[in-house]
Parts: sequence; C-alpha cells; structure tokens
Amino acid sequence: MASDVNELLFLIDTAYNHSSWHGTNLRGSIRGVSPGQAAWRPGRGRHNIWELVVHAAYWKYVAWRRLTSSTRGSFPLDGSNWFERTHDATLAAWRSDIALLEQTHRTLRTAIADLNPRDLDRKPARGKTTTRALVTGVAAHDLYHAGQIQLLKRLAQK
Repeated sequence: MASDVNELLFLIDTAYNHSSWHGTNLRGSIRGVSPGQAAWRPGRGRHNIWELVVHAAYWKYVAWRRLTSSTRGSFPLDGSNWFERTHDATLAAWRSDIALLEQTHRTLRTAIADLNPRDLDRKPARGKTTTRALVTGVAAHDLYHAGQIQLLKRLAQK
C-alpha cells in the first residue's frame, strides 16, 4: 500500500517538475519566462502567466490545508483563487512568486509523503473527494495550467 503513496508522489512530481513523457510540466513551462512575459495579458479580463503561477500555488496550499486539516488564513497573500499580478512586474517580484509556488509544492509533497495509505480512499475532514482524488487533481491542475502557459507564451510572440 505504501506504493500507492509513491505513485501519488510520482504523479505530482511529473506534473510539476520531474521529467515526463507528455512534455512540459508546470515548472518547465515558466523556465526562462521574464517578468514582462509573465505579466503580458492576452486580452482584457484574461489571466496572464504570472497569475496562473500564483493560482497554482494557492490551490497547492488549499490541497495541503485539506490533507492536514489546517485552518484557513496561512497563505502568504491576501485573497483567494486569483491574484492580480500586473502592479509590480519586477524580476524580484516574479522570483518571489515562483519561490511561493516552489514552497507550496514542497509543503504539499511532504504532506502527501506522510499520508497513511489506508486513508487514500477516504475523504479528508473538510473534503468532498477522497484523498487520492484530491492529489491526482493537483497533478491534473498543474498540467492544465502548464498547457495554458505554453499557449500564452506562443500568443505573446505574435
């Protein structure tokens, strides 16, 4: 059963920052992206790469919170889900938000590694889905946004 936890770690790692057959993962999608590219918006009311990065960090935090039964309020940014990112398009601010993504991934990964394999098909205290579904959903979420980022980079080149 411990192999089930290892499989979940494999899924979130390949979706986030480990080599995979499917191509670019989330971390790879932002490699080499400048603050200006990250802040570029394809249209009014549309999200930019930077916002997708912070959004992914937020939902990794939410998954961690659900897995550990932690209370709300410990995410370092005010708000939830989407965080506007155009006001400070500096290299320092961009690196800070990438570091936030890295930190939330590591924290979530640690929580997953500590899971009891017997609990994978149970719903966490505040969850609507099983622990297994929550973790596989995080991987799918990372890949979904990695694809969006790849498209945004191409659109920005036109």
